[in-house]
Amino acid sequence: MLGNLNGPTLLVIIFLVLLLFGAPRLPSLARSIGQSMRILKKEMTVDADTSGSVSAPDEENPRP
Repeated sequence: MLGNLNGPTLLVIIFLVLLLFGAPRLPSLARSIGQSMRILKKEMTVDADTSGSVSAPDEENPRP
């Protein structure tokens, strides 16, 4: 879907973003998007680590 974006289309999208949010708010917007992506990546790796490390209980030492 994003592969068919060409130069003029990207310029129009950038212009609309500048028009909607304004130049002073763009750095804070980009920062918040970056933090959200970082949190998402961290949660995805934590979920992948915990789902792969689940093991069967010890059969030698059963719980009473």
